[in-house]
Amino acid sequence: MNTPVTIIGAGLGGLILARVLHVHKIPVTVYEAESSPSARPQGGLLDIHDYNGQLALKAAGLMEEFHAIVLEGRQALRVVDPDGTVLLDQPDDGTGGRPEVQRGDLRQVLLDSLPAGTVRWGHKVSRTRALDEGRHEVTFADGGTVVTSLLVGADGAWSRVRPLLSGATPAYIGKSVVETYLFDAGTRHPAAAKAVGGGMLIAPSPGREIFAHREKDDTLHAYVGLSEPQDWFAAIDFADAGTATARIAQEFDGWAPELTALITDSDVAPVWRPLYALPTGHRWERVPGVTLLGDAAHLAAPNGEGANLAMLDGAELGEALAAQPDDIETALTKYEQTLFRRSAETAPDEMPGIDSADNTAHGLIKIFTEKGQ
Repeated sequence: MNTPVTIIGAGLGGLILARVLHVHKIPVTVYEAESSPSARPQGGLLDIHDYNGQLALKAAGLMEEFHAIVLEGRQALRVVDPDGTVLLDQPDDGTGGRPEVQRGDLRQVLLDSLPAGTVRWGHKVSRTRALDEGRHEVTFADGGTVVTSLLVGADGAWSRVRPLLSGATPAYIGKSVVETYLFDAGTRHPAAAKAVGGGMLIAPSPGREIFAHREKDDTLHAYVGLSEPQDWFAAIDFADAGTATARIAQEFDGWAPELTALITDSDVAPVWRPLYALPTGHRWERVPGVTLLGDAAHLAAPNGEGANLAMLDGAELGEALAAQPDDIETALTKYEQTLFRRSAETAPDEMPGIDSADNTAHGLIKIFTEKGQ
């Protein structure tokens, strides 16, 4: 295959695709809006599943590098009531199929696996348009352009490539999370550190919930979930960290202090992250020379699968192109058929919605029990 592949977006899915193509000696260039790999924090822990994310890493030939960055013990799970009562305390016995890694560490493994110059940093896409014979032109914010015969949108929720294929746009799901970080937790925040334990903490309740992870370097990373419209959050001045923290903490009045400390004791300003999703089963008609992967294709409410599915998308697309190097359209058709089928067959998230009366510690444990976890 002599046609260079142009990937927009250097997230995990786009980088897995680039790596698999590189393994198969297919030329590829990745364009990324961020100015460098360290331009912004890359998020927290990811559990990489043996039935999708790890399959992608195997296709990329990077399992040894993956195992080297796994954080031992982080598959531990603790489920608590708002009053702090621990109802489930499941240790990490080393037999689970969802080892945890830092997203940034995994991204760096992928970047290190590619030849220098594969990723072109500081290339923010402003426009894409179709040309003739399946070619597409990408215009960047600095006015530069590139024309390609194979364009892949791996550029996330607000993809600039998606409009070439679909008119679908993400919609707010009625829930946001507010992110907080507590550093040197064992020393500086011992009560919160003890509450979270060695892995993940879930403290659910109808309309309000707290998820927290123990990351590397003794950092606690919390996601404080609230079921409220965007206007509710927009009325909070997140530029004033103290005021925003107090307003969010107010919604957890009466909760155990070791849990609310994950909000009030944050060592950084709280960050509001509204959550969006594309229509369930999103698909498109085949358009020559272009396709999507990851959140650009199937953005969904957080369920622990997003990064894993993006990586699997990237691996499967790379292998499809390698298997049909002289017939790109056949490769893209095969890839998209598998992608659409997986999206249609993916069971709805069995976790209760945040507004559900079952969004409680007891309700969650019942689901875990029924699933045999």
